[in-house]
Amino acid sequence: MLANPSQALPAIGKHRLANRLILAPMAGVTDRPFRQLCRRLGAGLVVSEMVTSDPSLWHTRKSRLRLDHRGEPGPRAVQIAGGDAAMLAQAARFNEARGAEIIDINMGCPAKKVCNKAAGSALLRDERLVAEILDAVVGAVKVPVTLKIRTGWCAESNNGLRIARIAEEAGIQALAVHGRTREQRYTGEAEYDTIAAIKSALKIPVFANGDIDSPVKAAAVMDYTGVDALMIGRGAQGNPWIFREIDHYLVHGEYLAPPARTEQWRVMRGHLVALHEFYGEHQGIRIARKHLGWYLDRSCLGRLDKHAPKHALRACFNALESARDQLHYIDELFCRRAPGDCAPCEPATDGISAA
Repeated sequence: MLANPSQALPAIGKHRLANRLILAPMAGVTDRPFRQLCRRLGAGLVVSEMVTSDPSLWHTRKSRLRLDHRGEPGPRAVQIAGGDAAMLAQAARFNEARGAEIIDINMGCPAKKVCNKAAGSALLRDERLVAEILDAVVGAVKVPVTLKIRTGWCAESNNGLRIARIAEEAGIQALAVHGRTREQRYTGEAEYDTIAAIKSALKIPVFANGDIDSPVKAAAVMDYTGVDALMIGRGAQGNPWIFREIDHYLVHGEYLAPPARTEQWRVMRGHLVALHEFYGEHQGIRIARKHLGWYLDRSCLGRLDKHAPKHALRACFNALESARDQLHYIDELFCRRAPGDCAPCEPATDGISAA
């Protein structure tokens, strides 16, 4: 389904989305550097990594970094996770006081360490507790509250539609649905029948999530489900350009040219610089390794050197132990190409302006 220019973009409370594409919250991925990058490359809204509702952990280094939204344009959306209604309400107030303009509640994470604490998608098994949590959080803050869920705990308890109705009654102002049960985690294929049923039953905005990894797939999911927007998670890993490519396709019905290799180099290099600056060199170089792996999988990088397959390039990068060496490696990698394959490498700088 191509976007109708006359149709208003969805809104979360007073916040009108810039387009119909949202970066999904992903633990260990959607930190401030990645959120800023995706926003710059076309995401209409970005959501932070989930922040625990346990106040004893709010002052740890991990939580401090997850709560850092300096320099980000609004609206700032913060996801909270937990299984206790009172603690989640307290977490919502805490984040509102720190500048959060949208509070998102995590009931979709399938990770064992989350579900074992009766949080994330484990909450879907207890509809009464879901209602208690939603009522508590909505009542605790003045900013809009949203919710992210899966279709249910397992195929035998596909209660996504009932949870969605509970959410709307509680005052949730937008709902994101991943088209898998918790039991599936990320295996198999996402299904969109449940999402379509939820969209047809609710008046609040509904966002589809799961396996949206191309402009054609995005248009097909919108057409099939009728949702108001799409939430993209793993499809953006190593491919932050996906947002502008999908948006262009939805608006114009045609493919946008892929990023030139010079742009890929600048974006990757700038991303690494931002990671080094945000986390510090020691942690930043380690986090950069997984992002470089995703970039290798998604981009033309693996074709820059015919004699070095992706796994060899990744292994070489992972052995580097300094930020300067990582940046130099990216520069060198983009110079290993066939003559005329792309524009000559430009002199590199270590500044974020290279992004």
